[in-house]
Amino acid sequence: MTVLEIDGVFNARDVGGIPAARGRIRDGVLLRSGSLVAATAAGVAEIERRVGHIIDLRDGQEIAEAPSAVTSVTTTSLPLFLGSVASFFDEDMSLEDMYRHLLDESGQRLADAVRVIAREDRTLVHCTVGKDRTGVTVALALSAVEADRDAVVADYALTESLLPQERNRRIIAFLRAQHPHAENAVALATLSPTRVMQSLLEEVDGRWGSAADYLVAHGLTDDDLQALRSTLIAR
Repeated sequence: MTVLEIDGVFNARDVGGIPAARGRIRDGVLLRSGSLVAATAAGVAEIERRVGHIIDLRDGQEIAEAPSAVTSVTTTSLPLFLGSVASFFDEDMSLEDMYRHLLDESGQRLADAVRVIAREDRTLVHCTVGKDRTGVTVALALSAVEADRDAVVADYALTESLLPQERNRRIIAFLRAQHPHAENAVALATLSPTRVMQSLLEEVDGRWGSAADYLVAHGLTDDDLQALRSTLIAR
C-alpha cells in the first residue's frame, strides 16, 4: 500500500501491492481517503488524474454540510449508516458494535459498493474520516479476493497514524464536552485498532463463511466476484 499526498485530503492511500491468493492487489485501482471537502485545486487535479470513479459512503446531511470539492469525477453515493452518525456517539457505541451494525444493517449497500469497485476503473472510496465505513468496505473488497488477512488488517490500522493531530485534538475536545461520560467516543473518532478489524473479519468468516460469501448473501453475483478478481488482482 502507498500513502498518497493529495493536497487538502487526509488519510489517502492506494492499497495496491497487498499480497493475495492468486497474485497481489493491482496498483492504482482501489484508493481510499477521508472527505474531499477541503481538496485544493491541486488536490482536485491529482484526484482527477488518479481516479475514474468515486464512492461516497456519507449520508445526505454529511454531504450537505461538507460537499465534495471534486465535481468532475463520476460519484456514486452509497450512505452506509442507516440513521444519524451522531447517534453512535449518543449511544456510546463501541467500534466493534458499530461495525457489527454495518454488517447487519447495510449489507446490500456494502455489496453495491464492492460491485462498483469491481465494475469501474480506478475507484476512490471515502467517507468523512476514511476510517470506519471506508475501512469496512475496503476490507471486505480485499478479503473477497483472498487478500492476505494480516495485510488487510494492517491497511485498516494505518488510518490511526494518518489522521491529522490537530484534527484529533479538536474532535476530542468537542466530544469530551458534548459526551463527558462516554467511554467509546474518542475511539470512534480517532482509533483503528488492529484487534477490531481482526475480530470483524473473523466474525464474517464465522457467520457467513467468508467475505465473498457475505457479499453474495447481500446481492453480489458470481459474475461480480469474477469482475472483482479481474479488477483487483495482478498476477
